[in-house]
Amino acid sequence: MIRLKAVLALGVVSTLTVLSQYAAPASKAAGQVHYVPVDGEGKVMGHGYGHGHGMSQYGAEGAARAGKSYRRILSFYYPGTNLGGLKKTRLRVLITADTTSDVKVSPARGLRVRDRGLGQTWTLPRDPAIDRWRIMGSPDVVQFHRNGNWRTWTMPNGRTRLKGVGEFRANVPIKLWVPVPGGEVSKRYRGSLRSVKPSAGANHRDTVNVVGIDRFVRGVVSAEMPASWSQRALRAQAVAARTYAIHERNENRWRYYDTCDSPLCQVYNGVGAETEPTDRAVRATRRQILRYDGRAAFTQFTASSGGRTSYGGRPYLPTQRDPWDDWPGNSVHDWTTRIDTGRLERRYPSLGNLISIDVFRRTDGGEWGGRVARLRLNGSQNDVRLSGEDFRSIYGMRSTWFTFGDTATSERRPTL
Repeated sequence: MIRLKAVLALGVVSTLTVLSQYAAPASKAAGQVHYVPVDGEGKVMGHGYGHGHGMSQYGAEGAARAGKSYRRILSFYYPGTNLGGLKKTRLRVLITADTTSDVKVSPARGLRVRDRGLGQTWTLPRDPAIDRWRIMGSPDVVQFHRNGNWRTWTMPNGRTRLKGVGEFRANVPIKLWVPVPGGEVSKRYRGSLRSVKPSAGANHRDTVNVVGIDRFVRGVVSAEMPASWSQRALRAQAVAARTYAIHERNENRWRYYDTCDSPLCQVYNGVGAETEPTDRAVRATRRQILRYDGRAAFTQFTASSGGRTSYGGRPYLPTQRDPWDDWPGNSVHDWTTRIDTGRLERRYPSLGNLISIDVFRRTDGGEWGGRVARLRLNGSQNDVRLSGEDFRSIYGMRSTWFTFGDTATSERRPTL
């Protein structure tokens, strides 16, 4: 699923300049009280899609259409970072779609299995009757599926159990089978597919794809940004995705994986996401990442900033006006939706009848004072305080940069 998660900065920006110029504005009491209509249906207007940190993906495309290079796009959205090279690197990617405890693959040319405990690798036999291979966990064995039955494979060293972590390897993409409601589907991955115990003593196993960094990025870019967009935007996305993955790896060395394939990390769809335009963007930015103070930056990105980025807790993730986000193709730069306030009353029955919503803290600046940080639900019986993110989640809204439509005095709910 595609997650569409001023003048560009010039030259090198010192740390002091970045800290002073782009520090997050202090939160403020907004004092904005919005009364609930008698019918309980309210209008909400908003800007942007996502958390707003870092690069706006729609903004990157808008900047590209304005003739800005991918380097200029990156320097605008991540001010103070430096673009540089990266050594050959492999990533361990947790395949969250595989919720089973086995790693089940189709036969492939040159398919091999490696016992990392013994440090030995064997080429698996080719048999037209075998339609699946799998590495099982607890006990860790290799099995093949033939004529409707699973059988344990005896390795050339005479063992039937792996001594350590097992993984499938091949010189071609490997077809992994993952469960879906009512059956299973296949997804292809480059590199190796490893069966990993997530913690000491665990009986289940997780599937981890060990893959080169640029091969990983090939499986990310079109899953995060339309492949039909400008090369400049795709190249900016490639660098941001590569840097984000390296930052995750560096910050989580204690984990058995470096990053994952879901929106919690970055959407990664393996070979199925590779396209000619996005592959070209990856090649053009081969092994390039953004660094800040010598370390891979936390290059968060968002679908649409709504015209102003949100402070992301780092000097290079400032809140600043974004002139590139508003272009005719961006349908989420401005948005409007309607909400049923009864949902809040059912979720928080202690409220009684919801009378009004008081937005008392906003951040980042911009229209209405910026994104909603804190609000209060004023009920006939009790009040409830929520974060802007909580409110957004309850209604599935696109961002926390929103406000409420006015309610005429004659249409307001009575306080008693």
